[in-house]
Amino acid sequence: MRYGPIAPELFSENRRRFRELLPPQSLAIFNANDILPTNADGTLALKQNTDLFYLSGVDQEESILVICPDAALPKYREILFLRETSEHILVWEGYKLTKDEAKAVSGVPTIMWLDSFPAVLAALMNEAEYVYLNSNEHIRAVVEVETRDARFIKDLQRRYPLHQYRRAAKLTHQLRAIKSPEEIRLMRKAADLTDKAFRRVLGFVKPGVWEYEIEAEILHEFVRGGSRGPAYGSIIGSGESATILHYVSNDRQCQDGDVLLLDFGAEYANYAADLSRSIPVNGTFTPRQRQVYEAVLRVFKFASARLVVGNEIEEYHKQVGAAMEQELINLDLLNASDVKNQDPDAPLYKKYFPHGTSHYLGLDVHDVGYKYRKFEAGMVYTCEPGIYIREEKLGIRLENDFLLTPSGNEDLMANIPIELADIERLMQR
Repeated sequence: MRYGPIAPELFSENRRRFRELLPPQSLAIFNANDILPTNADGTLALKQNTDLFYLSGVDQEESILVICPDAALPKYREILFLRETSEHILVWEGYKLTKDEAKAVSGVPTIMWLDSFPAVLAALMNEAEYVYLNSNEHIRAVVEVETRDARFIKDLQRRYPLHQYRRAAKLTHQLRAIKSPEEIRLMRKAADLTDKAFRRVLGFVKPGVWEYEIEAEILHEFVRGGSRGPAYGSIIGSGESATILHYVSNDRQCQDGDVLLLDFGAEYANYAADLSRSIPVNGTFTPRQRQVYEAVLRVFKFASARLVVGNEIEEYHKQVGAAMEQELINLDLLNASDVKNQDPDAPLYKKYFPHGTSHYLGLDVHDVGYKYRKFEAGMVYTCEPGIYIREEKLGIRLENDFLLTPSGNEDLMANIPIELADIERLMQR
C-alpha cells in the first residue's frame, strides 16, 4: 500500500451513518469494481468502487460488503467477503489481504472468503424485505460498459423478483457530501502533493518543452510522494490548446509567448485534489495576458467568497456569471448593451466561460452529492472560473479546493501560488 494507514474508525463511522438511513428489514450490498480488460491479455489497474471504499477502506478486487442491521445472527450484520489467496495468486499477482488484516483496515467484525457468499446471501435475502443495491449515479455520467454492480443487480432481481429493491446511491450521496476530519486529512495530503508538483513545474517550463514532458514532471512528483498518480487525466494545454476544456492529448511543443493552462491533481488514498493554474511559458505575461489573468483572478476571489454555508449552486452561479459579464465587458469581449438585452437563459458570457464554477470534490473528482443541496459545513467544492478566447489563442483558468466551515470556508490550496507576481517571480528564479 503506497499511502499511509487510515484510521478504521472512519469506515466504521461511515457504515454507522449509512445504517441509520436504512428502514427495518434492509439488506445492502456493495461490489468492488471490475478490473477492466484492454486487448489480448492486458488489463487496466483496479480503480476501486468509491462507495465500497467509503464504507470499508478495502482497495482489493472482487470484494463484497454486506450490511444487514437486523440480521438474526449478529455476525451477519456486517460482512466483508474477500478473494481467498493462494500460492499461485501470490506468485502471479502478489499479496492479498488476510482476514485479520481486512478486519484491521475496515473495522468490519466478520470477514469471509468469497466462496461463502452465495449461502450467506440466500439466508439474508430470506430475512430481508428491502434490498439496497449500488449503481453509478452521477448527473454527468455516461456509462457504456456493463459494470459488476449492473450484472449483480440483473442476476439478483431475476432470482429474487419479489423483494423491494432500492438505490443505495441515494443514501451514499447524501453521506459523502459531508467530509469527516479524517477525509479532510487525506485531501490535504492530495493537495500538498499537487502543490509540490506545481512548484516543480514552475522551475521546469520554458519555451521548447513539450506538454508531455511537463506531464511527466507532475507524475514524478505524485508517485514519489505516495500517490498512485493523477486523480484524473492531466490537462497540459499551451497556446490555443488552453481553450479546449478537456484537452488531454498533451502533445504540443510550448512556444515562446504562449500561456500554459495546467489542470491536474494528485490522488491520495483514493481522494482527489483538483488544481488549475495558467502560467507564461517564457516566465513573463504580456500586457493582454496579464489583463485577462487579473480578470479571472478577480472572479475567482469573488466566487470563493460566496462558497459559504446557506448559499446554493444556482444562485451562486448566477452571482458568478454577473461578475464574469462585467469582466468580459471590461476586456472588450462583450458589449454592455448586448448583455443588457440578452436572453437570460442563454447568457452571452458563456461564449468565453462555458463551464460551471464549482463542483463537489472527494473520492471522485466530480464527487457525488445532490447538486441542488444548499451548501453545508463539511462540504468540499472546487472554485474554477476561466476565460477562453480562441481567436487570441489564450485560455486562463484558476482553481483551488475549498472546505466549507460554519464561519466561511478554508482554502485547502492557499499555499499554492496564484498571484500573478508570485508566478512570474518563481518562474524567473
